[in-house]
Amino acid sequence: MHSTDLEFDRDHIWHPYTSTTHPLPVYPVESASGVTLQLTDGRELIDGMSSWWCAIHGYNNARLNSAAHAQIEKMSHVMFGGITHQPAVDLVKKLLALSPPHLQKVFLADSGSVSVEVACKMAFQYQVNRDKPLRQKLLTLRGGYHGDTLGAMSVCDPVTGMHTLFNKVLPQHIFADKPSASFHSNADPQQLLALDAIFEQRHEEIAAVIIEPIVQGAGGMWFYSPDYLRHLRALCDQYGVLLIADEIATGFGRTGKMFACEHAGVDPDIVCLGKAITGGYMTLAATLTSDKVADGICAKGNVMMHGPTFMGNPLACAVACASIDELLANDWQRQVHNIENQLNQELAIYRQSPNVHDVRVLGAVGVVELVAPVDVAKLQSQFVDRGVWIRPFGKNVYLMPPYIIKPEQLSRLCDAISVAL
Repeated sequence: MHSTDLEFDRDHIWHPYTSTTHPLPVYPVESASGVTLQLTDGRELIDGMSSWWCAIHGYNNARLNSAAHAQIEKMSHVMFGGITHQPAVDLVKKLLALSPPHLQKVFLADSGSVSVEVACKMAFQYQVNRDKPLRQKLLTLRGGYHGDTLGAMSVCDPVTGMHTLFNKVLPQHIFADKPSASFHSNADPQQLLALDAIFEQRHEEIAAVIIEPIVQGAGGMWFYSPDYLRHLRALCDQYGVLLIADEIATGFGRTGKMFACEHAGVDPDIVCLGKAITGGYMTLAATLTSDKVADGICAKGNVMMHGPTFMGNPLACAVACASIDELLANDWQRQVHNIENQLNQELAIYRQSPNVHDVRVLGAVGVVELVAPVDVAKLQSQFVDRGVWIRPFGKNVYLMPPYIIKPEQLSRLCDAISVAL
């Protein structure tokens, strides 16, 4: 890329979570293959981010490429209102085969944030049709992240999250404390009692609970006790509240289970999927729910009040089908297990550093939480000099590599984290 194009980019293109007056530096990518990004200056970077957690098969995958080429020769898009097509039917069949059997209805959206919006609207419509019109609030957890659209922002952490600027305009929902017990611990009994109290006092206001199961992602990369999720499920059942599982970041094997709810043996009423659903090729999301919820929404002649322009996009659906086929063909459990073992071994050394607060690993996710926030621009430049692509945030330097990564490539990623210390 010519220097004038980089200047144009800096002056006119707004990148995510950055300032136009003091933009973070960007690195021009020419191509990508396997787990490497090739910059226009010829340097190659091992990708430790899976392009924000979605490129689980790496880049330039033959099966996904073939599916995209074949579909685009037929049709790239048709409206989903009044029309259906084979890629959508095939995708929904595959999603239902992977999901808990009670989930039988699928709404195909176009991004993870939109799938969260759809899930919340489902919950509200369901409760209104049950003659529970006062149930217009959501219960969620501090430390969570569910997306950047207005509805999704309203259930992100209201204090430490990235959306505090919008607190005055967002709907006001109910927040429980962030689960304090880690993944391998029993839940804190006092926190469970606090949950009990919220439900007892406010259940007539609560339409649904929305949570990131087991792994809180962009809100802090925290892995919490499955006990907490099981307790939430029991309370939802007791009080007639729906449980929404935001599996956008955790779905399709990232935590060592196909879906993170499986760690707790919990079946949610609504599930949000995105990110890895197309292996990082196309933007697509899905919201899955039960016949009970769907029929409740559509009772009394009502319809689900949502319909994105690119809903059920054939090209995205075709690639998603190929991505699921690739996942199942590649023995993803073994891939993720091997990554988890290596992350546990090679990140452990950082526990000795006085600059490190915690090191934690679950599935193909490794986190080194520092004592103090990092200088993203400076640290990213150092990572690029080391031939790796790692994008930290806050106090967290973390890895979410593609499942196909080789041990020697993962070792380079793990070793590079030393520059953050």
